[in-house]
Amino acid sequence: MRLAPDHHLAYCTNIHPAESWEETRAMLARDVVAVRDRLRADGRLAADGRFAVGLRLSARAARELLEQPDGTARFRDWLDGQGMYVFTINGFPFGDFHGRRVKERVFAPDWTTAERADYTRDLFRILAAVGTVEAGGSVSSVPGSHKSFAADERVMRRQLLEMADFIEALSSECGMDLHLGLEPEPFGHFENTAETAGFFARLSGDAEDAALVARRIGVNFDSCHFALQFEEAGVALDALVAAGVRISKIHLSSALAFDPRDAAAVAAVRAFDEPVYFHQTLVRRDDGTLRRFPDLPEFLAAAGEPAALDRAAEARVHFHIPLDAEPAWPLGSTRRHALDTLKWRMAHPGACRHFEIETYTWAVLPPEMRRPVDQQIASEFAWVLAAT
Repeated sequence: MRLAPDHHLAYCTNIHPAESWEETRAMLARDVVAVRDRLRADGRLAADGRFAVGLRLSARAARELLEQPDGTARFRDWLDGQGMYVFTINGFPFGDFHGRRVKERVFAPDWTTAERADYTRDLFRILAAVGTVEAGGSVSSVPGSHKSFAADERVMRRQLLEMADFIEALSSECGMDLHLGLEPEPFGHFENTAETAGFFARLSGDAEDAALVARRIGVNFDSCHFALQFEEAGVALDALVAAGVRISKIHLSSALAFDPRDAAAVAAVRAFDEPVYFHQTLVRRDDGTLRRFPDLPEFLAAAGEPAALDRAAEARVHFHIPLDAEPAWPLGSTRRHALDTLKWRMAHPGACRHFEIETYTWAVLPPEMRRPVDQQIASEFAWVLAAT
């Protein structure tokens, strides 16, 4: 689906459980086709309109696909037959992403490991085989590492420079504009605008050809993640572009927000405390400084201490809320940040071509917020299209 002639919009299939290639293929044929058909029935997608797939492949699924004789060719033929195309792959979660504890393990293996580099190369090989020259191809990945891993940044930078060389060669071979987007997230090795710009300055400073890094490695800007940092979307995006960082892809997503001084709000947010995903919680004080909690249970424990949230003005939780929905009062969301991101896109049409709706939390939403998954995704598409 297109937001503009050269702007591509998909939803990320990480909302659907699938770890093997067989499970992924079945998910595409069942769930993604259902979303496409609903959008066509709703008049959001023309009967002959090509539907974009924001693909999530685990390391296992990617390797199984590549090892099948003519696997990528048969996948490309299936996509063509369904009127679909792939322009982006979510390569952040390496392994299991549903039904069991993920938390900080989603950052592992990190960019100090051969496993992360090998996995990312596999994803680019798949994109080069099934993607289109017109749309190009992006892969999103972890922001280097997680702060608690105390990773060696020099190793990360060396591996990323080698990855830039690999992507450049593959791009020349297939004729596609391929690029890697590192995705800042709270408690990542770099997580906000200042840390991200600093990391890229060091990365480019290590390279003989900084222009190569700028072409092939950029940022996957997640509007939920930057809202968690209490950064304005336009300010953050302008600063990244001014620092010479490519905006590889933009994730349209929304975080949970509430007043931490409101006992009813604190009680209500407990419904979002679940054991699978990482729910980093950031609290802004009235002087603009932030207090940071690695996960929602740590915030909830602190909220019971009399002076723990002194001068707190607002809290935001890394729990992706559907773009078209708001949780019941006294909770809210940061979807204004997603709206501001879309406004920035319209004012800077040449800055980024890849956009993806990413609300992977459907299975862990409180029951009152859960709808049939194809209905939720179609409603999020409708919200984005209405905002553009």
